[in-house]
Amino acid sequence: MMIKSRKKMVIWAIVLVVVTAVATFTISNVTQIAIGDKILISRQDAERLIETNKKYEKAEFLKEFIQENFLYDVSEEELLEGALKGIFEALEDPYSIYMTEEEFSDFMEHTAGVYSGIGIIVVPGDDNLITVVAPIEGTPGERAGIKTGDKIIRVNGKEFTADKMDDAIKVMKGQVGTDVKLGILRKDKDGNSEILDMDVTREQIRQKTVKAQMLDNNIGYIRITSFDEKTYGEFDKELKTLEKNQMQGLVIDLRNNPGGLLDQCKKITDELMGKGTIVYTKTKQGEKDYLNSDKDKIDVPLVVLVNGGSASASEILAGAIKDTESGTLVGTKTFGKGIVQRILPLSDGSGLKMTTSEYFTPNGINIHGIGIEPNVVIELPEDVEYYGVDYLDEDVQLQKAIEIIQDKVK
Repeated sequence: MMIKSRKKMVIWAIVLVVVTAVATFTISNVTQIAIGDKILISRQDAERLIETNKKYEKAEFLKEFIQENFLYDVSEEELLEGALKGIFEALEDPYSIYMTEEEFSDFMEHTAGVYSGIGIIVVPGDDNLITVVAPIEGTPGERAGIKTGDKIIRVNGKEFTADKMDDAIKVMKGQVGTDVKLGILRKDKDGNSEILDMDVTREQIRQKTVKAQMLDNNIGYIRITSFDEKTYGEFDKELKTLEKNQMQGLVIDLRNNPGGLLDQCKKITDELMGKGTIVYTKTKQGEKDYLNSDKDKIDVPLVVLVNGGSASASEILAGAIKDTESGTLVGTKTFGKGIVQRILPLSDGSGLKMTTSEYFTPNGINIHGIGIEPNVVIELPEDVEYYGVDYLDEDVQLQKAIEIIQDKVK
């Protein structure tokens, strides 16, 4: 053991000497460095090591400079976490982020569908403002009047921009029963802006993501508010109940559904369309991954309701239904998020979410930044704030969906 260890030390000492020599002098004719017949390092690898060493030398210098000269105390761990966040910020992709252990735990809690907060889905906007995709139905955010497209510019009196969205979310969460004060920038249809101050009381958020009801003429109605770990199970149960009650047509309501877990979306879409491609993703290397549906599907007319708050997984379902002509899309253009993120937990409890591919509808369309245009475009009247079965008299989009199904059933 002693001989082997010493031999290894000698070899690495030689490598270090060689690397230092390469850094000092220009390598012209050397193509590899070897001891006897054993190649230690090629010229290309040596040059790569030198470049890497130079980059890390700069980072190490700045770290030491900060620790010695910055007025306030900062730990090495804080500097490392900041550097890791900076790497992802350099990607200039609002959906790619590094999360500390606490942040990643909160994120996974949210994905599971249970957390303390106000019940809104936000994304970084192109204007570097925190943008509301949609309030979650039945939550404090919806009851307070927060709307799709609102910009959250202040939380508890402190200003936040999209690059600090995670910090803003952390403040918006908190103990159940306590209030959070939001400053919201809202634009009307004419482009005029106003700033609204709202006090919202935090609650334990565990919305039932699927609600169903049988309408007149045996038309089934299923509202999906998001796609979390329990969504498909809830959907399957409600669908079977509607089928047992002689359902003649089905309306799937995805309005203001901000998306969620792809596997849950895939399972639900599989119930609605026949054999074919639901969606396929493509990496920057050109590798494609197809999610397919089998031949089994519901055997009744289908209408899917969408709007500007229908995003991500909702758009995958809507795009599959439209492209395969398995049903009719009714409403307004969707949000336009056509990229896929991979979630990766790290061994120390931290984690990351990073954009790794873009997705395409069955007809090969990428809707990122564009959205999906419904088959039947119909706007809700400007003075209508609520929609759904309880507001059927005002919900012209749901009325249209029912009309389309009735025409097909005749």
